[in-house]
Amino acid sequence: MALADTGRIRGALGTVPIALVSSLAVTLNLVAPAHAAPREDTTTDHAGDTGEASALQRATITSTISRGADVSPARTGVAAAPATYRVQSGDTVSGIAARFGLSTAALLTMNGLSWKSLIFPGQVLALTGPAQSAPAAAPAAPAPAAPTPASTGTTYTVARGDTISGIAGRFGVTSRAVLAANGLTASSLIFPGQKVSIPGMTTAALNTPAAPAPAAAPVVAAPVVAPAPLPAASAGQVVALSDEMRANAQLIIRIGRERGVPDQGIVIALAAAAQESGLRNVRYGDRDSLGLFQQRPSTGWGTPDQVLDPARATLAFYGGPGNPNQGHTRGLLDISGWTSMSVTQAAQAVQISAFPDAYAKWETSARAWLAQLG
Repeated sequence: MALADTGRIRGALGTVPIALVSSLAVTLNLVAPAHAAPREDTTTDHAGDTGEASALQRATITSTISRGADVSPARTGVAAAPATYRVQSGDTVSGIAARFGLSTAALLTMNGLSWKSLIFPGQVLALTGPAQSAPAAAPAAPAPAAPTPASTGTTYTVARGDTISGIAGRFGVTSRAVLAANGLTASSLIFPGQKVSIPGMTTAALNTPAAPAPAAAPVVAAPVVAPAPLPAASAGQVVALSDEMRANAQLIIRIGRERGVPDQGIVIALAAAAQESGLRNVRYGDRDSLGLFQQRPSTGWGTPDQVLDPARATLAFYGGPGNPNQGHTRGLLDISGWTSMSVTQAAQAVQISAFPDAYAKWETSARAWLAQLG
């Protein structure tokens, strides 16, 4: 190469940062990365052992610099996920998300699914969407940090099977207040051992979650009565029934008897309602979940008024010939082989909960309630 050409190359690169020059040189095959196999050059005008660039390479690098083109390594990353994926036997939503570098929450959102949705072999899932220009990073497990400054209460340690709505209901606050106090959203996950702030609660209240919150000091306006905390259970322990819980347990037992449901099925229904709502017909829950069994209008369980009707909600849980949601949701009697399942397996088959083992801790109580009331 002529000396004048060498000068022009150096002049073209002299104003470019060293890191970009190196990147350009490797990208355009002017030099090879360390330990790379030597490139076979079939051109007639090529650089010799002196490491000089050919005329074609000089023209390319000059044109690249003048256009301000992005030749950073990020432009040569792995290919994006395909637009769709057909579900195979044995696939799970979380497994598909991980395979294509997506978060489970993003994959659910792109396909209009919830955490309770099922997928089936042959189903086509979208892997890209309007709000998903690049694969979402997997959610990092939150550290058990101290409550955020927005919190005005104290903390509660998440136990296995807990949900934000369940924790909020237990302490007589709204799910929205708990989410806001902890910097969470409706799609956030919580994990056993994580600390969550309960706004407005005292340490004493957290240590005795089954007891009603102390009455507020009288004010000029009539005080608003907060919902009583949801009962807590542990394996082998029988939870005492409040008047409201007893009335709902009697309703579940009565409807089960009328529909010819065996005792095991009634125990499953009692355990499911105890886990989902504390045997209370609550008007709040995770996302749009409502009522005794936390059924969701958005997934076909009925209108908000219908799922808040305890008798109709119980009929929908049992399913079978008396299912008010025929063709939309399946109840216990619609599940093949439910009689050979454990209480928690059968309840999970109906409810499709994010915590499939949570029903087990209510089995002892459910059997005791049936013996007392049935």
